[in-house]
Order: sequence, then C-alpha cells, then structure tokens
Amino acid sequence: MNQLQGQTNVSGEENASTRYHISHRTMYKYSAPVAICQNQLRMMPRSLKRQTCETICHHVETLIKPEPTVTQQHVDYFGNQVIAFSVESLHDELDILVQSDVTVSQTMEIKSLVSTPWESVLESINNATDPNWLFAKEFQYNSPRIHRRSKFAEYAAPSFPQGRPIIEASLDLTKRIHQDFAYDSKATHVGTTTEESFLLRAGVCQDFSHVQIACLRSLGIPACYVSGYLRTVPADGKPRMTGADESHAWISVYTGPEFGWIDFDPTNACAADTNHIPICIGRDYSEVSPMRGVVIGGGVATLSVAVDVIEV
Repeated sequence: MNQLQGQTNVSGEENASTRYHISHRTMYKYSAPVAICQNQLRMMPRSLKRQTCETICHHVETLIKPEPTVTQQHVDYFGNQVIAFSVESLHDELDILVQSDVTVSQTMEIKSLVSTPWESVLESINNATDPNWLFAKEFQYNSPRIHRRSKFAEYAAPSFPQGRPIIEASLDLTKRIHQDFAYDSKATHVGTTTEESFLLRAGVCQDFSHVQIACLRSLGIPACYVSGYLRTVPADGKPRMTGADESHAWISVYTGPEFGWIDFDPTNACAADTNHIPICIGRDYSEVSPMRGVVIGGGVATLSVAVDVIEV
C-alpha cells in the first residue's frame, strides 16, 4: 500500500495519457497438502470513466497453477470483474498470475472544475429519483467496515463550511488526513477498524481511505472505496526493484450530476491522476479485497506477493 516516492502530477495536462503493463503474482505455500480450495479474485482492471481521468483496460490474462477444476467469471453488483475458481486436487502451492494492459488518460484538470456547494449536492441527493442519484445514495450509509459517527463529522467540519464547493472541500479533507495521520505500516493490520485507525492517527492507505469515507458519509456525502495500483518512482539514484510495487487504495466522492464521481488519494494528498489505476470499487475494503476464499487442509500457509506496474 503505497506512498509515492516521486512527484505526483496533481493538476496534470488535459488529455495526457499513460499506458501500463501490470503484473500481479500471488503465491501460497502450504506446510501440508490442501485437499480443496475455493477462491474469488478481484485483480482485473476495469474500464472506468471519471470527469478527470478515464481508464481503459485493453487486455487481461490470468494463469492459475495447479489448473482449477472449475472456473467461472462474472461481474459483481458494483461492476467489478470477478474470477471464481476451485482447485479440487491435492496441492501444496497455489500460484496466481494476473497480467493486464491499461491506459489511463487525464481528461481535465481538477483545479478547473467549479462544483456545486456541498449542501446543495446533499439536498439534491435526498430528493432524488434519477437512477444515477439513487446509485450514489447507496454510498451514503453504513457498510461492513465503515459506520457513520458524530466524531467523523466533527473532524470533517472544518473542510466543509457553508457554501464551499464540494470538490474543493473534498480535496481539503484529503490533504488534512494526509497531514494529520502518520503513514506507518506497523501501526495497523488488515482487520483494524476505522474507529481504531482514527484514534491512532496512523495506518496505511486502507485506513486513510476508510477514515475519509467515514467522514464524508457522516456528513451525508456519498463516497466509495477504490482499490487499484499506483505507479511509484524510485528515489533519485535508486534502481527500480522488480516486484516491489503494491496494491493501493483511495476514495471516490459523488459531486453531483455535472461532474459525477471524483477520485481523491488521502495517502498522497492529491486527486487521482494517471498514476492511479483502478481495479474495483465498493463500499469498503471488505467488498474489493484482491483475493478471498477458503481451504480444506494446508496446515500453515505462507503468502508472497509481487506486483509490477510498468509504464510502456
């Protein structure tokens, strides 16, 4: 879960585009044979159009060893590509490789967007019957990992004074979380609650995204969780290390019908740009985890992950 090592192009040039080749390898080694495993993968980039960025997925290839007994592909409720598979033969390793080619285009500078005051967006949503508004309403409420609380609304309040445009206010909250919270991979774990990371004022991208979504929803603003990849640049003089990239997470805010959903990255204090490659969206991490499943047998499992995001 990444912080950018180089400079992020927050404003970007209109119509700038970047093409990537992404390789995501996941390997499990087991201390005893596994009789059966059943898993779901959400690692396939999705084509996604935003006001400021558009992502087009050109090609995806998935290789699984040992060869699955059953494989099914479907699109989930939120439009994410899912591969469900079952391996029903004895195995002591599971190797999954997902490779994809993606283009991300910056279509508009966020600083050029003059949006509606945030209270007006709320009023329109609360009285909405249009399908786009109704879909956005699903991201106003509690989800398995995020619950609306008065303390989150109080934290968000300085960014949302009366009459402030919703995009400007959302970016301000993004920057405040980056400033107030310490990036510390040892402070939290995948099961840390939003309340715990908010109290710690520390964590990683999953935690910061959950906190910002909780703040926005506590004000009544629709916000969703985005999982994906982030292109990282090695520090000056340092070589790029193969397999050293990681999955990333950020958020998306519904700003009204004029500009729709806009993505923000609280880990890096910026709006999402061509460095951000979306994979899945959901209400929180529990709905977009890259891999989930069950095994029968296996003893102790050792997990290794290698991710490469290469500009081509």
